[in-house]
Amino acid sequence: MEDEESEAVLKTVGRQIKMWREAAGMTQPELGAAIGYGEDLVSSVERGRRIPKPDFLDKADEVLGADGKLATMKEDVEKARYPKKVRDLARLEDEAVELGAYAGHHIHGLLQTPEYARALYAMRRPAFTEEEVDRYVSARMARKAVFDRVPRAQLTFVQEEVTLRRPLGGRMVLRQQLEHLLEVGQLRHVEIQVMPTARENHAGMAGSLRLLKLRDGKTVGHLEAQLYSRLVSEPRDVQVLEMRYGMIRAQALTPRKSLTFIEKVMGEET
Repeated sequence: MEDEESEAVLKTVGRQIKMWREAAGMTQPELGAAIGYGEDLVSSVERGRRIPKPDFLDKADEVLGADGKLATMKEDVEKARYPKKVRDLARLEDEAVELGAYAGHHIHGLLQTPEYARALYAMRRPAFTEEEVDRYVSARMARKAVFDRVPRAQLTFVQEEVTLRRPLGGRMVLRQQLEHLLEVGQLRHVEIQVMPTARENHAGMAGSLRLLKLRDGKTVGHLEAQLYSRLVSEPRDVQVLEMRYGMIRAQALTPRKSLTFIEKVMGEET
């Protein structure tokens, strides 16, 4: 595990499962056979080394007669499934009344389809395991809850034109991704803009950025570059990011023209 918080949760869950199993007089192979999982997985879960799926906890709860005590751990385990930096970002997004993001290399994470996100994680080097890819994709999809929560947050995105044309995952994945952008762009609390490659003036040449205005009135920025991600809270630095993002939006196509542009690209590229 990559952080102590997740590790502590999984070890606690593992100890509980072991305690209930032993109280029921069952061995690890017997429990695995009863719930449809292998002995190795049961052992890894009890040691806090593997993350049990909701189905694992539900079946173990029933077989061991835990009366819901194991099943109720699903929410905590689900949070532990996600990397710490993802959990921290999700907390900020949950508190945001406004979120703005400029993405220069690929479709922004909150706008990605599962297939597009999987393609991105699958091409990482050093290579992720399948389990790690599944974990990161699930975490990214879970963050999309920001679109549905009430009260609605105002969400704005500026996508570099090249991100609409780069066929990450293949042409079919790209087409589905563009269709998704058109669908999300119709939501009343979402605005998607495109920054054309042909622009001579561009305020976003320093890289992608994200701004979140929180319920308490505070605004924070978030930057990612290669191996590092950084939260920006110093007022002067946040002010610079706000200025840049405002200029980026002014230089990009309007939301309506952007959706028309995405339709045009979809016809050309797929």
